[in-house]
Amino acid sequence: MRAWGVAACAALLGACSSGVVPAGRPATGGTAPARPAPSSGVPVRQPVAATPLTPAPAAPVPAGVTTAAAAGLLAGPAVDDLPITMAAAARALGAFKLSCATLVRRTDATGLTRGADWQPACDAARTTQDRDASAFFARYFETVQVADGKAFATGYYEPEIAGSRTRRPGYEVPVYARPSDLVDVDLGSFTDTLAGKSIRGRVDGTKLVPYHDRTAIEQGALAGRGLEIAWAADPVELFFLQIQGSGRLRLPDGGVMRIGYASQNGRDYTGIGKLMLDRGLVQRGQASMQGIMAYLRANPEEGKAIMRENKSYVFFRELTGAGPLGALGIPVTAQATVATDPKFVPLGAPVFLSMDRQDANGLWIAQDTGGAIKGSNRFDTFWGAGDDARAIAGGMAARGTAWLLLPKGTLERLGAARD
Repeated sequence: MRAWGVAACAALLGACSSGVVPAGRPATGGTAPARPAPSSGVPVRQPVAATPLTPAPAAPVPAGVTTAAAAGLLAGPAVDDLPITMAAAARALGAFKLSCATLVRRTDATGLTRGADWQPACDAARTTQDRDASAFFARYFETVQVADGKAFATGYYEPEIAGSRTRRPGYEVPVYARPSDLVDVDLGSFTDTLAGKSIRGRVDGTKLVPYHDRTAIEQGALAGRGLEIAWAADPVELFFLQIQGSGRLRLPDGGVMRIGYASQNGRDYTGIGKLMLDRGLVQRGQASMQGIMAYLRANPEEGKAIMRENKSYVFFRELTGAGPLGALGIPVTAQATVATDPKFVPLGAPVFLSMDRQDANGLWIAQDTGGAIKGSNRFDTFWGAGDDARAIAGGMAARGTAWLLLPKGTLERLGAARD
């Protein structure tokens, strides 16, 4: 799961990014590995414009509606009428196969499907070859428009920053594991009126109080407890890695340590991009992740204060298997995984995006979530790792139309259930 789910730079502003995010100062003692140019030096990828397909006329989601089933559904175009490339279909098929083991067992929070609904498609997917991916999706799925279908998509990636397993000169920023005194509280277990709601905090005497915020943690609230799993070279890079929720630490010897989201301190997230825009610190054309980082670096003391206005703080664990992992607990796939709100898109379901920039268009699989990814038709596209991924995700802010791909017969069954 990404930070706060996967919280994206959409949370920063409306778009996210990264890639090989380099370190600040070289290590001393031994020969420091070659490092890439500062992350603000990798430009945002300029999009190729596209014309989105038009959704069916419908009202937006009514106030107070919290699931896709209650938002209003319309039948969409046939899957084989959608402009899905063979490459996109093959990537989506591979990601869908990974999702199936969980998809057929989990409870769908959208109210649209049951685990058994997915079984025929999942059974068929196991033996479907990439060359037949387009035909597979056309045979087993129908498209559904949720509410007005008007979609907004941002991007995220797996960043790489300089770090060390031990503290040393040039690597002074702690990367913390989840503290043992961080408590998760399911409020629904106390009263039905708070079902589905939860909070995090810590016990102080007989009271549950908010957990330490970013400022307190950076000023040493967790120091001396043995929670440091690694040390980063640059606080700005670590801040952005927290937004992504997982990433890689490039170690002084050239090795890589992969880390992933373990928990979060329960404090509300503040997107510093919007904050900086509102204050006139960056202009709309500079408000990509790269532009924000450039400002923070050029104004280090002010930048530290700005980052601390985001009280949310993410804790990590070392990842040793395949990854990065999404909200389904399986590896996410570059150019195929999308983060969504699981109350509006079944986790594991295919989604077709028709957007106003070409790179966001195509077939995606909902395998992740994010703290900034809330509501109907809100998506965060995953681009992998490296400079290309960062360049695309860094400026991703696409608008257009979305359709869910659900097992054939879903709309008919839902309509019959309402009759």
